[in-house]
Amino acid sequence: MMEFLQSPQDQMIVGVAVALVAIVLAAFYLFSAKKPKGCLNPEMFKEFKLVKRTQLSHNVAKFTFELPTPTSVLGLPIGQHISCRGKDSQGEEVIKPYTPTTLDSDVGHFELVIKMYPQGRMSHHFREMHVGDYLAVKGPKGRFKYRPGEVRAFGMIAGGSGITPMFQVARAILENPTDRTNVHLIYANVTYEDILLKEELDGLASKYPDRFKVYYVLNQPPEVWDGGVGFVSKEMIQAHCPAPANDIKVLRCGPPPMNKAMAGHLDALGYASEMQFQF
Repeated sequence: MMEFLQSPQDQMIVGVAVALVAIVLAAFYLFSAKKPKGCLNPEMFKEFKLVKRTQLSHNVAKFTFELPTPTSVLGLPIGQHISCRGKDSQGEEVIKPYTPTTLDSDVGHFELVIKMYPQGRMSHHFREMHVGDYLAVKGPKGRFKYRPGEVRAFGMIAGGSGITPMFQVARAILENPTDRTNVHLIYANVTYEDILLKEELDGLASKYPDRFKVYYVLNQPPEVWDGGVGFVSKEMIQAHCPAPANDIKVLRCGPPPMNKAMAGHLDALGYASEMQFQF
């Protein structure tokens, strides 16, 4: 029997069997390994250190916060947001939701692009933040749930700082090689200087020309301007968003008056309630 097992052919068979078992075990370990655990807690605020602050304009800055390790992930589902806690100019506690512009593929840190308004209570907190300070964060929060490929196309209508959840969703879709969803964005602001993340948005449009389109609308445009002028109209939505269909969805995020006006436009154009989502 031992002589039989030790023949060259059977040694080869045993070797192949051992190798196959090793491959199966390795595959099982690889695919059963858990994804990195996120750093967020939905019930309790956790503090994250500010490691970089980049001023983008007179009232907009990008804040980069460090996660516990270089491979840590925030653990924020696509299209959801975090609650940030700070103090206003009177020293009173204030909590406000923000959407990071980073994804969980950006390990070791997360970023917030913040527009700081003169009278904004949380704006005061961010205006006073310096590198080395800590921000209290809780999450994830939000009703938006996304599964890659669940719609053929998204229409997005954003105003001002309402661009941040749109940018996060668009990035997640476009950077996923298995997701073929198209994204059509209308982004409205008062002046050219108010446009947040313009370089990043133009970068996405350049890198994914067949899948991402952005149409800028300004209330007070510069003399030379090829985008939209005034407020976002029904005609703009018809021209730059996918037409009503069961396999599309239109997302909107902006100041309350804009959200209300856009809901009216979408209803009038025939977009059913299940085709719409407001952040």
